[in-house]
Amino acid sequence: MDAIAKPQGCTNSRLRRLLRQVARHYDTEVTKSGLKTTQYSLLSHVVHLGPLRPSDLAHAMNIDASTLTRNLKPLIAAGWLTQGEGPDARSRLIAVTEAGRKKRTEAQRHWRAAQEKLNALLGIERVIALHALIDESIALLQPADAAEEGDADE
Repeated sequence: MDAIAKPQGCTNSRLRRLLRQVARHYDTEVTKSGLKTTQYSLLSHVVHLGPLRPSDLAHAMNIDASTLTRNLKPLIAAGWLTQGEGPDARSRLIAVTEAGRKKRTEAQRHWRAAQEKLNALLGIERVIALHALIDESIALLQPADAAEEGDADE
């Protein structure tokens, strides 16, 4: 009889290990711009979506408000982002400055170099397959996550 293959070990542990290695790979390159990869991501979101409310930015990045606030501070202090008044007295808008656009462009060159190096290390076919597997897995897990969140509210 043919034995049915079963996963060995913990999927979470393996994914976390891979994520740490990939994050280190990108960090090594992107930090040459003076930004952390998380800061580059935040700056990129504001460039593409902004100006926008902090709550909308947190939602778009899938992070909580306190994490966003903590991550915004150094970018605002550096003059790359601004937090100004929104359409009403209670709201604020996050916007990118011209210096922020230049910093993002600089960091984007390093991000591209990291991506090209990763493509070379893993091979284009493997990267394409990995992207597809990740996207399919996210799609399969999203309904389960939403159902669990709904159960928690009851």
